[in-house]
Amino acid sequence: MSATHSKTAFLYGQVRRALQSGRYVPGQRIDPGALAAQFNTSTMPVRFALYRLVGEGMINDQARDGLHVPLPTEAALRDLYGWMERLLLMACDSGIAPMAPEPERLELASADDDLVKRTWQLFDAIARATLQRSLHRAVKQANDQLAPIRRAKSGLIDNPFDELSALNRHWQRRDIPALRSALRDYHERRKQLVPCIVLLFNERSAQLH
Repeated sequence: MSATHSKTAFLYGQVRRALQSGRYVPGQRIDPGALAAQFNTSTMPVRFALYRLVGEGMINDQARDGLHVPLPTEAALRDLYGWMERLLLMACDSGIAPMAPEPERLELASADDDLVKRTWQLFDAIARATLQRSLHRAVKQANDQLAPIRRAKSGLIDNPFDELSALNRHWQRRDIPALRSALRDYHERRKQLVPCIVLLFNERSAQLH
């Protein structure tokens, strides 16, 4: 593996985790030069890493305006929630593959847990258990695209800990009918909040400029 490829892979992982953790918020510009200085490298591996994330839908290339964390429109956000919902329901319909390993238990201790991270892990586990690589890959990509949105909108959803705990409980019990119903309700609540979420993002984005 070349030094550039190795550095690109490292930077890709660092920026991807930063996006998931809320280090960058929807609408925020990502400066390749600043990242190169931060990691003491040239801009070439930084740009390779960032454009890999562009290809995965986690970053937008706005040409003259540079690279930004996507700032979704109402239509785009509804589509993204709908797409994640359909993927997870497909996973439920597919069921757990006979050869799938026993999934790790997702323990939710309290409302202080990182619920965004736990949500990513739960949805990933549901898709991974099908052993359908294309489905798992699609869920992973949608999960990654939604992670910054989930973190930035925290506070808009009532009782998110109880909501996620119920989803996890259905999954651990393998109560697929209950899980399907809860997943529909989970995404319906977010679709109803789309105007509020987008307004919040636009207001925060305006403060960045």
